[in-house]
Amino acid sequence: MSSGPRRFDHAVFDLDGTLIDSRADLAAAVNHVLRSFALDELPPPTLYGYVGEGARVLVERALGAEHAELVDPALHRFMRYYGEHLLDATRPYSGVVEVLGALAARGVTLSVLTNKPAAMSRSILDGLGLAVRFVAIVGGDSLPVRKPDPAGIAHLLHRTNTARERMLLVGDSPIDLRTARAADVAFCGVAWGLVPDTLANCRPERMVAHPAELVDVVEGR
Repeated sequence: MSSGPRRFDHAVFDLDGTLIDSRADLAAAVNHVLRSFALDELPPPTLYGYVGEGARVLVERALGAEHAELVDPALHRFMRYYGEHLLDATRPYSGVVEVLGALAARGVTLSVLTNKPAAMSRSILDGLGLAVRFVAIVGGDSLPVRKPDPAGIAHLLHRTNTARERMLLVGDSPIDLRTARAADVAFCGVAWGLVPDTLANCRPERMVAHPAELVDVVEGR
């Protein structure tokens, strides 16, 4: 990939909390599972803080240690219900569609790296008309390991022949920051995600308040 005047050639995006606001659908799926076991529902803001490390961890956290024996059947119920309700309320964050177009117009390679299963991720992005923007959608089940392991970044570097110093990972959680640091690529945090205060407390070197600001980050301004 040839270098240009911009700072980064390849922008890798997290999905939930970065590109899409999926909070309502994820919380609804978890609380459906809890109700199915006659357990108390959890407040949505509590559940938002459990998102980011994949469905199993989300379900484990929602159930708590006292109901650990229910994790496997609960995960099955979650995946079935959530798979049928992926797009009930999920939408791109305001400004995301526009910034993806602006970056693509500048010749920036775009990809997705998420801990959500790849098929679900693609279904959501297809349903929102965004999948065509990305050269790759790497999910939590695409490789033997998932974020914060750097293997996903390594896969994308190799697949797109991007120089490591020309790749930017954009995400909303400490897991994304840890992934970037483990992979030795640049990171930009977003302040509109699921737990922005938690990420801000980790002091990422860059953090933006609106998607449009990513153009300046990519161009090195």
